[in-house]
Amino acid sequence: MTTMNARATAAGLLAAAALVALGAVPADAAEGLPSAPTPEQAASAPGTLDTLSRFFARDGALARTAAAPRVDGASVPVRVLSPDFVAGKPGAPVARVEFRASRAVASDGQKASLWTVKQPGGGWQVVNIATGDDEIRYAELGRGFVFREPQIDAWYVLRGAKVLPLDEDAVRAVGRGGTSLAAYRERVVRAYGDKLPGSSYARRGVAGGYDEPAPRETPALAAPAAVGVGAGLALALTAVLTLRRRRGTRRA
Repeated sequence: MTTMNARATAAGLLAAAALVALGAVPADAAEGLPSAPTPEQAASAPGTLDTLSRFFARDGALARTAAAPRVDGASVPVRVLSPDFVAGKPGAPVARVEFRASRAVASDGQKASLWTVKQPGGGWQVVNIATGDDEIRYAELGRGFVFREPQIDAWYVLRGAKVLPLDEDAVRAVGRGGTSLAAYRERVVRAYGDKLPGSSYARRGVAGGYDEPAPRETPALAAPAAVGVGAGLALALTAVLTLRRRRGTRRA
Protein backbone atom coordinates (compact mmCIF):
# COMPACT_ATOMS: atom_id res chain seq x y z
CA MET A 1 0.00 0.00 0.00
CA THR A 2 1.41 3.41 -0.96
CA THR A 3 0.21 6.98 -0.66
CA MET A 4 -0.15 7.20 -4.44
CA ASN A 5 -2.24 4.05 -4.64
CA ALA A 6 -5.99 4.36 -5.04
CA ARG A 7 -7.50 5.42 -1.74
CA ALA A 8 -4.10 6.48 -0.41
CA THR A 9 -4.00 9.41 1.98
CA ALA A 10 -2.95 12.93 1.22
CA ALA A 11 0.85 13.05 1.28
CA GLY A 12 1.24 10.12 3.63
CA LEU A 13 -1.48 11.30 5.99
CA LEU A 14 -0.88 8.30 8.21
CA ALA A 15 2.09 5.99 8.51
CA ALA A 16 1.55 2.24 8.36
CA ALA A 17 2.06 2.11 12.11
CA ALA A 18 -1.10 4.17 12.50
CA LEU A 19 -3.20 1.30 11.17
CA VAL A 20 -3.97 0.02 14.60
CA ALA A 21 -6.69 0.61 17.12
CA LEU A 22 -9.49 3.05 17.64
CA GLY A 23 -7.91 6.46 17.30
CA ALA A 24 -4.44 6.20 18.78
CA VAL A 25 -2.26 8.40 16.59
CA PRO A 26 -2.15 11.90 15.07
CA ALA A 27 -2.31 12.62 11.34
CA ASP A 28 -0.44 14.99 9.04
CA ALA A 29 -2.10 17.91 7.30
CA ALA A 30 -1.34 18.78 3.70
CA GLU A 31 1.18 21.59 3.40
CA GLY A 32 0.55 24.14 0.72
CA LEU A 33 -3.23 24.18 0.74
CA PRO A 34 -4.58 27.42 2.17
CA SER A 35 -6.10 27.92 5.58
CA ALA A 36 -9.30 29.95 5.79
CA PRO A 37 -11.71 31.18 8.46
CA THR A 38 -14.38 28.60 7.51
CA PRO A 39 -14.40 25.09 6.02
CA GLU A 40 -16.31 26.41 3.02
CA GLN A 41 -13.71 29.10 2.32
CA ALA A 42 -10.88 26.58 2.64
CA ALA A 43 -12.66 24.20 0.26
CA SER A 44 -13.31 26.86 -2.38
CA ALA A 45 -9.96 28.66 -2.15
CA PRO A 46 -8.10 29.04 -5.48
CA GLY A 47 -5.28 26.75 -4.31
CA THR A 48 -7.75 24.02 -3.37
CA LEU A 49 -9.60 24.34 -6.68
CA ASP A 50 -6.32 24.05 -8.55
CA THR A 51 -5.54 20.83 -6.68
CA LEU A 52 -9.04 19.60 -7.47
CA SER A 53 -8.47 20.24 -11.16
CA ARG A 54 -5.42 17.97 -11.03
CA PHE A 55 -7.39 15.39 -9.06
CA PHE A 56 -10.32 15.29 -11.47
CA ALA A 57 -7.93 15.14 -14.43
CA ARG A 58 -6.03 12.11 -13.10
CA ASP A 59 -5.65 9.19 -15.48
CA GLY A 60 -6.76 11.38 -18.37
CA ALA A 61 -10.37 11.48 -17.20
CA LEU A 62 -10.59 14.97 -18.66
CA ALA A 63 -8.23 17.84 -19.37
CA ARG A 64 -7.09 19.70 -16.29
CA THR A 65 -8.07 22.98 -17.90
CA ALA A 66 -11.57 21.61 -18.51
CA ALA A 67 -12.21 20.28 -14.99
CA ALA A 68 -13.77 23.54 -13.74
CA PRO A 69 -14.27 22.24 -10.19
CA ARG A 70 -16.79 23.90 -7.93
CA VAL A 71 -17.82 23.37 -4.32
CA ASP A 72 -21.48 22.45 -4.05
CA GLY A 73 -23.25 23.57 -0.89
CA ALA A 74 -22.16 23.93 2.71
CA SER A 75 -19.83 21.59 4.56
CA VAL A 76 -21.25 18.92 6.84
CA PRO A 77 -19.90 17.55 10.13
CA VAL A 78 -18.56 14.02 9.84
CA ARG A 79 -18.97 11.94 12.97
CA VAL A 80 -16.95 8.81 13.59
CA LEU A 81 -17.52 6.03 16.11
CA SER A 82 -15.95 7.22 19.35
CA PRO A 83 -13.30 5.11 21.11
CA ASP A 84 -14.61 6.54 24.39
CA PHE A 85 -18.02 5.03 23.62
CA VAL A 86 -16.43 1.67 22.87
CA ALA A 87 -14.43 1.89 26.10
CA GLY A 88 -17.59 2.62 28.09
CA LYS A 89 -16.55 6.07 29.28
CA PRO A 90 -19.50 7.59 31.18
CA GLY A 91 -21.39 10.13 29.12
CA ALA A 92 -19.44 9.43 25.95
CA PRO A 93 -21.51 9.92 22.78
CA VAL A 94 -21.64 7.12 20.24
CA ALA A 95 -19.67 9.26 17.81
CA ARG A 96 -17.95 12.61 17.65
CA VAL A 97 -17.28 15.15 14.94
CA GLU A 98 -13.78 14.66 13.57
CA PHE A 99 -13.80 16.83 10.45
CA ARG A 100 -16.09 18.59 8.04
CA ALA A 101 -16.66 17.52 4.46
CA SER A 102 -17.57 19.54 1.39
CA ARG A 103 -18.77 18.19 -1.95
CA ALA A 104 -16.73 19.16 -5.00
CA VAL A 105 -18.06 18.60 -8.52
CA ALA A 106 -16.18 18.62 -11.85
CA SER A 107 -17.52 19.70 -15.21
CA ASP A 108 -18.00 16.05 -16.25
CA GLY A 109 -19.98 15.19 -13.13
CA GLN A 110 -17.20 13.59 -11.10
CA LYS A 111 -17.59 14.18 -7.36
CA ALA A 112 -15.10 14.37 -4.55
CA SER A 113 -15.20 14.95 -0.82
CA LEU A 114 -12.95 17.62 0.69
CA TRP A 115 -12.07 16.99 4.34
CA THR A 116 -11.27 20.06 6.43
CA VAL A 117 -9.99 20.24 10.01
CA LYS A 118 -9.59 23.10 12.47
CA GLN A 119 -5.96 24.12 12.77
CA PRO A 120 -4.29 24.70 16.17
CA GLY A 121 -3.61 28.35 15.32
CA GLY A 122 -7.12 28.96 14.03
CA GLY A 123 -8.68 28.60 10.63
CA TRP A 124 -9.55 25.50 8.63
CA GLN A 125 -7.49 23.50 6.14
CA VAL A 126 -8.25 20.77 3.63
CA VAL A 127 -6.27 17.67 4.65
CA ASN A 128 -7.73 15.06 2.31
CA ILE A 129 -9.58 14.68 -0.98
CA ALA A 130 -11.43 11.45 -1.72
CA THR A 131 -13.46 10.26 -4.65
CA GLY A 132 -17.22 10.29 -4.30
CA ASP A 133 -19.36 12.23 -1.86
CA ASP A 134 -20.34 9.61 0.72
CA GLU A 135 -19.83 11.94 3.67
CA ILE A 136 -22.20 14.57 2.34
CA ARG A 137 -24.66 12.13 0.78
CA TYR A 138 -25.24 10.19 3.99
CA ALA A 139 -25.52 13.38 6.02
CA GLU A 140 -28.28 14.49 3.63
CA LEU A 141 -29.94 11.08 3.71
CA GLY A 142 -29.95 10.73 7.50
CA ARG A 143 -30.93 14.31 8.30
CA GLY A 144 -29.81 14.03 11.89
CA PHE A 145 -27.06 12.53 14.03
CA VAL A 146 -25.33 10.62 11.23
CA PHE A 147 -22.13 8.72 11.99
CA ARG A 148 -19.76 6.24 10.44
CA GLU A 149 -18.26 3.03 11.77
CA PRO A 150 -15.13 3.18 9.62
CA GLN A 151 -13.85 -0.33 10.29
CA ILE A 152 -16.68 -1.74 8.18
CA ASP A 153 -17.54 1.45 6.26
CA ALA A 154 -21.05 1.47 7.74
CA TRP A 155 -23.20 4.58 7.99
CA TYR A 156 -25.95 5.05 10.59
CA VAL A 157 -28.29 7.66 11.96
CA LEU A 158 -29.13 7.86 15.65
CA ARG A 159 -32.84 8.43 16.29
CA GLY A 160 -33.45 8.79 20.00
CA ALA A 161 -32.03 5.60 21.52
CA LYS A 162 -32.12 3.63 18.26
CA VAL A 163 -29.33 3.16 15.71
CA LEU A 164 -30.71 2.88 12.18
CA PRO A 165 -28.74 1.77 9.09
CA LEU A 166 -28.15 4.06 6.12
CA ASP A 167 -26.28 1.65 3.86
CA GLU A 168 -25.96 -2.07 3.23
CA ASP A 169 -22.85 -2.40 5.39
CA ALA A 170 -24.85 -1.04 8.31
CA VAL A 171 -27.78 -3.35 7.48
CA ARG A 172 -25.43 -6.32 7.69
CA ALA A 173 -24.23 -5.07 11.08
CA VAL A 174 -27.50 -4.17 12.82
CA GLY A 175 -30.30 -5.43 10.59
CA ARG A 176 -32.61 -3.49 8.32
CA GLY A 177 -34.72 -2.33 11.25
CA GLY A 178 -31.73 -1.15 13.26
CA THR A 179 -30.98 -1.82 16.89
CA SER A 180 -31.00 -0.09 20.25
CA LEU A 181 -28.09 2.10 21.24
CA ALA A 182 -27.33 -0.27 24.11
CA ALA A 183 -27.26 -3.27 21.79
CA TYR A 184 -25.10 -1.37 19.32
CA ARG A 185 -22.59 -0.62 22.04
CA GLU A 186 -22.48 -4.31 22.97
CA ARG A 187 -21.71 -5.09 19.35
CA VAL A 188 -18.87 -2.60 18.98
CA VAL A 189 -17.39 -3.63 22.32
CA ARG A 190 -17.26 -7.21 21.07
CA ALA A 191 -15.74 -6.08 17.79
CA TYR A 192 -13.28 -3.43 18.96
CA GLY A 193 -13.08 -3.48 22.75
CA ASP A 194 -9.74 -5.29 22.66
CA LYS A 195 -8.34 -2.97 19.99
CA LEU A 196 -8.34 0.33 21.86
CA PRO A 197 -5.17 2.40 22.34
CA GLY A 198 -2.79 0.65 24.70
CA SER A 199 -4.11 -2.82 23.93
CA SER A 200 -1.83 -5.65 22.85
CA TYR A 201 -3.63 -5.51 19.51
CA ALA A 202 -2.64 -1.87 19.08
CA ARG A 203 0.95 -2.57 20.10
CA ARG A 204 1.19 -5.29 17.45
CA GLY A 205 0.28 -2.71 14.79
CA VAL A 206 -2.29 -4.89 13.05
CA ALA A 207 -3.86 -2.94 10.17
CA GLY A 208 -7.28 -2.33 11.60
CA GLY A 209 -8.05 -6.03 11.99
CA TYR A 210 -9.40 -6.40 8.46
CA ASP A 211 -8.09 -7.60 5.18
CA GLU A 212 -7.47 -4.66 2.87
CA PRO A 213 -10.27 -4.01 0.36
CA ALA A 214 -10.31 -2.26 -2.96
CA PRO A 215 -9.66 1.34 -1.88
CA ARG A 216 -11.40 4.61 -2.58
CA GLU A 217 -9.06 6.94 -4.37
CA THR A 218 -7.40 9.99 -2.86
CA PRO A 219 -4.50 12.01 -4.25
CA ALA A 220 -1.21 13.05 -2.79
CA LEU A 221 -1.77 16.75 -2.20
CA ALA A 222 1.64 18.05 -1.15
CA ALA A 223 4.52 17.42 1.20
CA PRO A 224 3.16 16.83 4.70
CA ALA A 225 3.45 19.22 7.58
CA ALA A 226 3.16 17.48 10.93
CA VAL A 227 0.00 18.75 12.56
CA GLY A 228 -1.73 16.65 15.18
CA VAL A 229 -5.44 16.60 14.46
CA GLY A 230 -6.79 14.32 17.12
CA ALA A 231 -7.18 10.64 17.85
CA GLY A 232 -10.61 10.27 16.33
CA LEU A 233 -9.57 11.76 13.00
CA ALA A 234 -6.64 9.37 13.00
CA LEU A 235 -9.23 6.61 13.34
CA ALA A 236 -11.18 7.99 10.41
CA LEU A 237 -8.08 8.29 8.29
CA THR A 238 -6.99 4.79 9.23
CA ALA A 239 -10.19 3.72 7.59
CA VAL A 240 -9.35 5.89 4.59
CA LEU A 241 -6.22 3.84 4.13
CA THR A 242 -7.85 0.47 4.55
CA LEU A 243 -11.50 0.96 3.82
CA ARG A 244 -14.37 2.71 2.10
CA ARG A 245 -15.15 -0.89 1.58
CA ARG A 246 -18.35 -2.54 0.63
CA ARG A 247 -17.34 -5.73 2.43
CA GLY A 248 -14.61 -6.71 4.87
CA THR A 249 -13.21 -9.86 6.38
CA ARG A 250 -11.92 -10.00 9.93
CA ARG A 251 -8.33 -11.01 10.26
CA ALA A 252 -7.62 -13.50 12.99
